[in-house]
Amino acid sequence: MTEQHHISDLSVIADHARHKEEETDSFYRFLLEHSEQEIDDKVHRLNAQVEAAIDCTTCGNCCRSLMINVTSDEVISLGEHLQLSYQEVKDRYIEESLQGHFIMNTIPCSFLVEKKCSVYEHRFTECRDFPHLHKPGFLARFPGTMLHYGSCPIIFNVIEWLKRELAFERR
Repeated sequence: MTEQHHISDLSVIADHARHKEEETDSFYRFLLEHSEQEIDDKVHRLNAQVEAAIDCTTCGNCCRSLMINVTSDEVISLGEHLQLSYQEVKDRYIEESLQGHFIMNTIPCSFLVEKKCSVYEHRFTECRDFPHLHKPGFLARFPGTMLHYGSCPIIFNVIEWLKRELAFERR
């Protein structure tokens, strides 16, 4: 495969995404014509290439827009790092649903300082895993992934590279 260039300018990505909105449904139908394993293999490989080329700590867009689920163990770990009790972490940073699930209590994230995570080494699993392109089941997550197509350089580039690699032509 020839070397591919990536786009990391957020304004360019947002502009491209606006112009390609109608293409998304067509691309999704096109992807469904392929095997799930084939698409997962390609997305995983492309994601590894794009993640190596794009430093997500220079962006921080996900930290400005995502609702992050948090586990009880992560509350404990963060508390240890911040030298706060479990209850202090919950009171300052966490909301609890009626079902007992934890989520960060602010968007943007309380730990976002300029474009970087101030607790990066201790960030939550959902933060570590975003944009989830390394996981199996890409086709099932495609609609949710595309919600971030215009704001995440990694997602944007993986999708655009995937279109080229599969010779997708807008239908």
